[in-house]
Amino acid sequence: MLHVVVAERGAWEPIVGAIGPKVREARQQLGLSLQQLAARAEVSAAAIHKVERGDMVPTVTTLLKLAAALGRPIGHFVDDGGPPPRVATLVRAGERPGPPPEWAPAADGVTAGAVAHPAGPLRAAGVLAVVEPGGGSGDTRPLRPGEEVLLVLDGSLDVEVAGERYRVHAGDALHYPTDRPHEWHNTGPFPARAVWFTVHT
Repeated sequence: MLHVVVAERGAWEPIVGAIGPKVREARQQLGLSLQQLAARAEVSAAAIHKVERGDMVPTVTTLLKLAAALGRPIGHFVDDGGPPPRVATLVRAGERPGPPPEWAPAADGVTAGAVAHPAGPLRAAGVLAVVEPGGGSGDTRPLRPGEEVLLVLDGSLDVEVAGERYRVHAGDALHYPTDRPHEWHNTGPFPARAVWFTVHT
């Protein structure tokens, strides 16, 4: 005997009804117009507008395209209505995780911890590090789209960006693109303490 289980109408309506607002919120967080998202997703702007207003339920194919264009997993748009993720992320001083693996994988003589990790719509990252005398980033750090701001808190660091050399002292900040060769070293006699803020694009 074949048993067919039909979900109650009220069980899925809130999930479907939340898709449009979630698409609109994700689009606005990225600063995209309807036309820009349409070009990214290869879905018409009119269709996206109808989805956002709740006038149309997207097909699975359309939702997959929108999710990819917005940089979200498809589950973000069809979750079960549980508590939404927090807007902000708090990193406690005593619970600081390690730096992102791409930050300075060849670093030597460096003690570092993350002050921020990219999460969800947030794209910035931060690392607080102590660089011992003679320590540094090692070979040229991985190139990636984005920007970085180095703020030296104590001591000084010698930084090279695309062949340009800088001595960055306590209180100084250096802002540079991360898609160009860049490395840093502590050539002084004392440990240097610094913060790197990175924005991934």
